[in-house]
Amino acid sequence: MSQFGHASAVYWTGQHNATNLWNPRYTWRCGCPISSRHNNALSFKGSDSLGHRVSNAYAIRTRPMKNVQPLQVVCMDYPRPELESTVNYLEAAYLSSSFRTSPRPDKPLKVVIAGAGLAGLSTAKYLADAGHKPILLEARDVLGGKVAAWKDDDGDWYETGLHIFFGAYPNVQNLFGELGINDRLQWKEHSMIFAMPNKPGEFSRFDFLDILPAPLNGIWAILKNNEMLTWPEKVKFAIGLLPAMVGGQAYVEAQDGLTVKDWMRKQGVPDRVTTEVFIAMSKALNFINPDELSMQCILIALNRFLQEKHGSKMAFLDGNPPERLCRPIVDHIQSLGGEVQLNSRIQKIELNKDGTVKNFLLNNGNVIEGDVFVFATPVDILKLLLPEDWKEVPYFRKLEKLVGVPVINVHIWFDRKLRNTYDHLLFSRSHLLSVYADMSVTCKEYYDPHRSMLELVFAPAEEWISKSDQEIIDATMKELAKLFPDEISADQSKAKILKYHVVKTPRSVYKTVPDCEPCRPLQRSPVEGFYLAGDYTKQKYLASMEGAVLSGKFCAQAIVQDYELLALRSQKKLGGASLV
Repeated sequence: MSQFGHASAVYWTGQHNATNLWNPRYTWRCGCPISSRHNNALSFKGSDSLGHRVSNAYAIRTRPMKNVQPLQVVCMDYPRPELESTVNYLEAAYLSSSFRTSPRPDKPLKVVIAGAGLAGLSTAKYLADAGHKPILLEARDVLGGKVAAWKDDDGDWYETGLHIFFGAYPNVQNLFGELGINDRLQWKEHSMIFAMPNKPGEFSRFDFLDILPAPLNGIWAILKNNEMLTWPEKVKFAIGLLPAMVGGQAYVEAQDGLTVKDWMRKQGVPDRVTTEVFIAMSKALNFINPDELSMQCILIALNRFLQEKHGSKMAFLDGNPPERLCRPIVDHIQSLGGEVQLNSRIQKIELNKDGTVKNFLLNNGNVIEGDVFVFATPVDILKLLLPEDWKEVPYFRKLEKLVGVPVINVHIWFDRKLRNTYDHLLFSRSHLLSVYADMSVTCKEYYDPHRSMLELVFAPAEEWISKSDQEIIDATMKELAKLFPDEISADQSKAKILKYHVVKTPRSVYKTVPDCEPCRPLQRSPVEGFYLAGDYTKQKYLASMEGAVLSGKFCAQAIVQDYELLALRSQKKLGGASLV
């Protein structure tokens, strides 16, 4: 791979090329002409980034014709960034290694885990690494939880959400490395790209220079962008952020009581900064607007993005999450003696007389017993299944504040290739849409040289979750007509819809409103032998994939630390059973 990455698809739009593209010296790879003698044939002069519309091809010389669009690179992968030297990555790696190097248990614990999302999979994976025997139960017939996906009758995949893997996800990045699947992440150029509502069809970019260390690369990206914020607004925003940069994690957590909008005003940051930048960020992070979102959520993200050189760099998974990410975790668990059972929905948590867990009763009538029990489902499911005896325990009572936020994921297959898009995540800045991507160019498995498939996050979704799929598609098309004015119209007189899928999640990640932080539970519950995992549990990252994986590691760590107590409890239970 060259320093510029690997271009896997381009459009050649009517230019007269000085080089004969049909010359047998050239070969086609994923639809782009690449010289067999020069791997970097699509490098561009004066640019260290590709993946967006450019006006001057350097290695392939062109003479543009009148009224014709230039060469457009539409699919591009970048080399994996150097993440291994960051403090957070090293801490995550050390925690991972602690499971593999811990003393082997005399008698492995049988740990029953409810929920095969990333939190449950992570818990099971690291317990298996530590020598225990996890039994992972998933209610549905698909792995992944909030990263689940399904294949339709045409063989196309549609997903629960549009999932982005950041450089600032150290535990997720370690997990990929431990499984030997780092090559499944498709890294994109180090940019954040926003649509311009006042300039339909145009985008504004924040480009991070890789030659600069953090936080200078982030400051450079902000200062170089003059389309979204004025210089006085940038200065006031920078001054407002100083306490967060100086105060660190303690300051960040102390801002939990303020919404994004309130915090900005308190710091003297102009409202236009919130409108121009943070409405989009708020919806991307938690699917709600800045007047509801806790500022702590934003500051956690900014802290990572500004403190780590590659923190804000993004990657797409190269295919559907159940097969490309979850299946390798399951294979690893099973190789170490663990079990994973689909279609195993829990009907009831049955208790012993002392209030501890006796077993999980499944909907199919099966009873699952174990030495230890873990709930790694969304918080709303846990609350539905909480035994009456536990509901007044302060640890569980605080969970009432934590409520999942509704979100809708929309997939639309068009009859043509859309030109006004990028090989990247795009912030729509629409009042209905959060972020979107043309998955036919960002993801290898979904690649299509002839037609676009847009995957969009519809948020905030509270007022739309009960509406019909057609109503949601109609509203989405109206918004897309603003983003693609030359290519899409609401009445489909331009690009036509071939098919669509709408995936509704009535309760997704917990709604990060102010004063939620004290309600997030530790992974070790006050009930002996019962633990929690999930991105809503206590950990320093957001309600995110990183938070889910880290919560699973913390849960596994707590169980490993409690081994002696749990093993003794298991022996007593067996002894009691033998006397009956």
